[in-house]
Amino acid sequence: MTEEEHLLFLLEKLKNRIAQLDQSLQEGALEVEKMHDYYWSNYNEMDEYGYENFDNRQALLTQLNANNQALEMKARLRRMEQSPYFGRVDFVYDGDEMEDCETYYIGIGNFSEGAGNIPWIIDWRTPVASLFYDYDRGEASFEAPGGRIHGNLVSKWQYKIRDGKLLYAFESDVKIDDEVLKQELAGNGAVKLKNIIATIQREQNAIIRNVQDRILVVQGVAGSGKTSIALHRIAYLLYHDRKNLKASNILILSPNSVFSDYISHILPELGEENIREMSFDIFAYHELKAYVKDTRERYDQIEYLLAEEAKLRDGKPSTYEEDVRRYQKKQSKEMVSSLLGFALAQEYELVNFKNVKYKHLYKSGDDISVLFYEKFPDIPILSRMEAIAEYVIDEAETLMGRDFEEGEPDLIKEQFFSMYATRDLYVLYSQFLEYIGEEGLPHLPKEERILSYEDVFPMLYLKLLLYKRSATRDIKHLVVDEMQDYSYLQYQVLAKLFDCRMTIVGDRAQTMDEQMVDVCQFLPKIFDKNLRCIQLTKSYRQTMEIAKYAASILGDEGMEYLERHGKAPQLLTKANFKDAMDWVHAHLKEVTKNGEYETLAVLTLTEEDAIAASNALQNQGLTVHYMDRNSKEFHRGITVTPFYLAKGLEFDDVVALYPSKACSTLAIQGKYIMATRALHELSMVEYQ
Repeated sequence: MTEEEHLLFLLEKLKNRIAQLDQSLQEGALEVEKMHDYYWSNYNEMDEYGYENFDNRQALLTQLNANNQALEMKARLRRMEQSPYFGRVDFVYDGDEMEDCETYYIGIGNFSEGAGNIPWIIDWRTPVASLFYDYDRGEASFEAPGGRIHGNLVSKWQYKIRDGKLLYAFESDVKIDDEVLKQELAGNGAVKLKNIIATIQREQNAIIRNVQDRILVVQGVAGSGKTSIALHRIAYLLYHDRKNLKASNILILSPNSVFSDYISHILPELGEENIREMSFDIFAYHELKAYVKDTRERYDQIEYLLAEEAKLRDGKPSTYEEDVRRYQKKQSKEMVSSLLGFALAQEYELVNFKNVKYKHLYKSGDDISVLFYEKFPDIPILSRMEAIAEYVIDEAETLMGRDFEEGEPDLIKEQFFSMYATRDLYVLYSQFLEYIGEEGLPHLPKEERILSYEDVFPMLYLKLLLYKRSATRDIKHLVVDEMQDYSYLQYQVLAKLFDCRMTIVGDRAQTMDEQMVDVCQFLPKIFDKNLRCIQLTKSYRQTMEIAKYAASILGDEGMEYLERHGKAPQLLTKANFKDAMDWVHAHLKEVTKNGEYETLAVLTLTEEDAIAASNALQNQGLTVHYMDRNSKEFHRGITVTPFYLAKGLEFDDVVALYPSKACSTLAIQGKYIMATRALHELSMVEYQ
């Protein structure tokens, strides 16, 4: 059978299975309708103990689950109709003869004649599929549930199938043929991140299939596929541990909502449900909203520092250096130690023990003190009085032989809570700032409190020290993206919030702080001494010309490149912002007229410049999508946004726009991040 005939054979089998599922879904829908009719027709005649009612409900639930499974299977097979498989391995197991060679076609999911039959297509996450990613022809092995399986890889094939049509098929002597990889990467940027199952590299495959390390940190250069690897790893873990791990047990901390939209299709494409995503800033707001009206986000901090830096370079009064010093202090290891010391001091400073009396209930202040320090010492201090109150109330109810009436326990608890000097976390954090020699927070009612970004996570850490831990027990795997943007203190917060497995990915060169920090130096002390940190040094995203230029901005020489060539970056200097925008308009007009690229971007250092650039381009007749922190979707066409909102995204053509005097460390980092967003074409446009 030729490759074309084999593809047609499988497409016919897929078509037949989909038709069977359609029939099954129709029958299932009719069955549900019959169950509803029967239930309501016979409701009054069902047995008085409810056994028949229970049986009917269980039967209905079983049928609904079967229908949902059929729908999920149909959706997966529909995706497979477009591209049933992308690879094949021919493998002879040790001890077998050549005529016993097994052939495995590899795709996004398993597909066979039926349960128990040899699959026509195997899921890329199965153990045997690792042969495709890890070995050339010759001796090979893979890790199976029963142990390591050895044999000989006779041949390996690669396929490109689109819309059910075979574009190419060839036998490959190398891991993933470089020409195939180049062809995939040379395609235009899409409005969604691409899955990489057809081009996973050996070092990427090792990370994706890693199940032994509880905390896995991937430190990768720009374009090394860090986010894709993290998502494919989640799909792999879900596939291999369905009994213990569900999509609802996973949380991704991502940079922003647009990035969440950009990656939202990956897991469904790989046959899994989508998972929860949010930014750490939003998470922190939800944790602190009981004490403040609002919390500022990282973007506010960046904008503020860039504005102060602009004043500094223009010779105007500026607090830039003091702001940087204060921010770094509040995110440091020393800050963590100070918060711990302050929290410990509250054991003896925050509580004034008093007698509690309510009707027949009486507890002396001395007795409460003993309970506070000796019976419940492990409960955080601001949650401890509630535990003591419940203990005393239970004790009193036992002695009385009856329960208190509704509302009375709350009145008793208020007496216990009144022993605290304050339970207001905002007030306590303000006292802490004064304790370490910093200016306290403004004395404001809750509805007027807006917490600056530099104080958000220190205050959250103090909450975790003083109150019982938040309910994050349902999270069994945490994915942290852009790890370089998390401070030492923020990782301490994560460690207190999430006691689970983690995949942490990022690139220290893309930091938005004043200096690069290698988090692998301190993370083992926070999470786990056996934490594994893996370095990825090869960039696949950009052409060599763009990648080498981007690396030169930071003087980074430790990067490897896929040898894919393109245009050299354009480096332009314009007299002013208007002249710069005239050039940008002409460039974008030409590029969009050619229709060569799907996604284009104008990236700026500040939000103010992004708004000005967007307005200028629209006034000149171009259709642009201005992306701000509230945007939810990534669009095809021209996007205009500040550099910090473009992190994690990629565009066919990028124009980086910035003032020539912007030379602070943060501004240089911004230029680097802008340059690394480009796939095929990059223009760096500075203006006087």
